[in-house]
Amino acid sequence: MGEVSKLLAEYGPAFGQALFLTWKLTVLSFVPGFVLGIVVTVLRLFPLPPLRFVLTVYVEIFRNIPSVALLIFIVFALPDLNVLIDYEPAVILTLTLVCSAFTADYLRSGINTVAGGQAEAALSLGMRPMRIITAVVLPQALRAVVQPMTSLLIALMLSTSLASQVPFPGRELTALVSKIATDSAAGMAAFAVAAAMYVVSGLLIAWAGATLEKKVRILR
Repeated sequence: MGEVSKLLAEYGPAFGQALFLTWKLTVLSFVPGFVLGIVVTVLRLFPLPPLRFVLTVYVEIFRNIPSVALLIFIVFALPDLNVLIDYEPAVILTLTLVCSAFTADYLRSGINTVAGGQAEAALSLGMRPMRIITAVVLPQALRAVVQPMTSLLIALMLSTSLASQVPFPGRELTALVSKIATDSAAGMAAFAVAAAMYVVSGLLIAWAGATLEKKVRILR
């Protein structure tokens, strides 16, 4: 315990900055990933087989490719194609693509929980197909996937450790632990502090997700 206290006295501000960077990367990846996932989901509902095929391939690729491999491709392979992306945007792009694929997959499952009779009833009332998707089907699908999306957000927060694999401007928690372990003998204490911060962050996200799920359950 004394070693942890000594570590926090010396690196306390650094841990605060690393935690903030971890949260920042999580938000900057989740929000566009969530929006992109919704767009992919809606487009997959259109009766256009070629479009559905392309988007299905998109989802399967980014849902199954390891995040580290995707990051390495973006950082080291794209420059050979004259596409240069800085390290921070590369990490955010990697996490966004993965998040969008899982979001689209979860939303497809959520849409399957919506009774088909509701869409038929909306059509009989003269609603346009796009209006049915956005006003009838999609809201119910979103309510059905709160818990999976909460788990995805936690996984995304943990995956921000990808930033430690590239010369990232600033250090998130994992990169900070690696630096402390290299520079001093307090590696285990640093790991314990970082692990505690990850756990607390995950518990806060889980609590927020459970609270939201209770509220949307009332709306169903």
